[in-house]
Amino acid sequence: MFSYSGNDLYCEQVPLADLAARAGTPAYVYSSQAILANYRAYDEAFGDLPHSVCYAVKANSSLAVLALLAKAGAGFDIVSGGELYRVIQAGGDPSKVVYSGVGKTAAEVGYALESGIHSFNCESESELNLIDALAARRGVKAGFSIRVNPDVDAATHPYISTGLSRHKFGIDIREAAAVYERARRYSNLAAEGVSCHIGSQILDPSPILEAVSKALELASALRAEGQPIRHLDLGGGLGIAYRAEEEAPAIRGFVESVHALLRESGLTVMIEPGRSIVGPAGALLTRVLYRKRNGPREFVVVDAAMNDLIRPALYHAHHEIAPVRRNSLPPITADVVGPVCESGDFLARDREMANVMPGDFLAVRDAGAYGFVLSSNYNSRPRVPEVLVEGTGWRVIRQRETYPDLIRGEVV
Repeated sequence: MFSYSGNDLYCEQVPLADLAARAGTPAYVYSSQAILANYRAYDEAFGDLPHSVCYAVKANSSLAVLALLAKAGAGFDIVSGGELYRVIQAGGDPSKVVYSGVGKTAAEVGYALESGIHSFNCESESELNLIDALAARRGVKAGFSIRVNPDVDAATHPYISTGLSRHKFGIDIREAAAVYERARRYSNLAAEGVSCHIGSQILDPSPILEAVSKALELASALRAEGQPIRHLDLGGGLGIAYRAEEEAPAIRGFVESVHALLRESGLTVMIEPGRSIVGPAGALLTRVLYRKRNGPREFVVVDAAMNDLIRPALYHAHHEIAPVRRNSLPPITADVVGPVCESGDFLARDREMANVMPGDFLAVRDAGAYGFVLSSNYNSRPRVPEVLVEGTGWRVIRQRETYPDLIRGEVV
């Protein structure tokens, strides 16, 4: 939903130059139409196959984004008690929430049980023991899936790959059946599903489909042994095209492949997309502060920094950087850097880009996922606002922080 009309870059029907001038920079901007279109692509492609699309809150946990998806009927995948609190505050239905994550605390598990979530994706036998004890204390029965580790290489960045045997996540799929069997002794747990998630930003769906096949084989064997398995949780992980030359897998095509694998299984399918729903729907707007040269190297200094968008510094991730208003000047090759006092503070290196001048606005594309949620106050920089565009209008859904916000809660 980001495109040029003439020389001006728009989000839906809103010119970003006008938005940046009024809202200030840096600022995150999200397209409501793109978010809903991506969610519905998953939901509609499953057709009559029983399913639940549980948006991965960790990708973008803004209340307005969660509310938008809740109204569209989405469930939610959470990894902390704080994310559950956000979902509830945004109007999400706790009974459509699945709780993932390798390090759930007793307080978080208790909060989830009291809230009436759908189920837990468990990653160790110790966790099963904790949930059973806390469920018994409250007189409830907790549904669970074991997150199995299928030892499938997601072929993605090592920091966001989770499906190999050396990773901290899940239980070895070869040991899972025995764990399910031992879990029968827990009177306050119900083995409702099998869960599998092998990583994030996967551009070739083949590893996901391989993992699904392994998880389905396990689920079938468990059901044959009398385990009450009702759903298969496929996790998320589908990638987006961060580079102009990349091609993202089509959501509908991927879901159709999953549908073909599972249509005869009799299982409800749960899927937990995050990046592929909100990533392409967002951009970080920034203003050029200075142009400078050190020897042969050209620098474009902007007002956004690594504390606002850490992905380039942390993952060496690529984001296309587009001028909000195009000009006819020849392109330049430069590093796009921010004000933070780190040499690692960059948004792009050695990038061929528009020949922008101080005062011009730039849009860092595909920043709707893992952008604001990973931002910080490093260098005592106030966090930036978030803006939601809805057709011809827009509204600030998170105010820009102020200096007093930086020290709220501190004492001398």
